[in-house]
Order: sequence, then structure tokens, then C-alpha cells
Amino acid sequence: MNEILTQEKSIYIQISEMIENDILRDILLEGEKTPSTNDLAKLYSINPATAAKGINILVDKGILYKKRGIGMFVEQGAKEKIKNTRKSEFYKNYVEALIQEAKNLGISREELVHMIQEHATV
Repeated sequence: MNEILTQEKSIYIQISEMIENDILRDILLEGEKTPSTNDLAKLYSINPATAAKGINILVDKGILYKKRGIGMFVEQGAKEKIKNTRKSEFYKNYVEALIQEAKNLGISREELVHMIQEHATV
């Protein structure tokens, strides 16, 4: 969690995304304790309430859970939930737009697949 906060989106959203990224990268493992709101507030020089808002987004999504008096922990299956959500968002935000623009330009399915295969480094 050493990413830099930007002005592009709300801080609390960036906090929740950073935690999700750490889960995806296996920096935070399922069942493991996450940084506290006070730790996040100190690290990023933000209000603890802002950090808590980011954490609560993940609680609402079923990514984190609270152990009373101990802290927040990564839920079992959290990594898979994050992947599924992000894959769905990726499809909606990028693939659908790509397909629509290809149609607008008269690019065939075969041409589009070829373009992707030619430039993909994944």
C-alpha cells in the first residue's frame, strides 16, 4: 500500500481500490488483517473517517469483515470476487466499446481478433 493518491477520483475510492489491488497481488491474503483506518490515515495524511469510508465499501462488497475489537480482515473468496467484478467492469467499459467502434469502422471479427493477437503481450 505505497501507492500515491491522485486528484482523479475520491480518496476513499482510491483507498478501497488500493486494498483490492493488494489482495489481487497477494500482498494481503484471505484471512489476513488489513491496515487499520488510523494506519491508512497516517500513511496518506488523510482523515481517519475518509479511510473508514474506503474500508466500509469493501465490507459492503463482502471483501473485508470486522472482528470486533481486533480489526478488519480479508474475507475468504475475496480475491475471486474482486476478479469477477473487475472482469465484468472491464468487459462493460472496454470490450463493449471496442466492439462497437469496430462495427462503426467496418472491422470484421477476424480483423479485430487479428489486431488483438498481433499487439497483445499478455
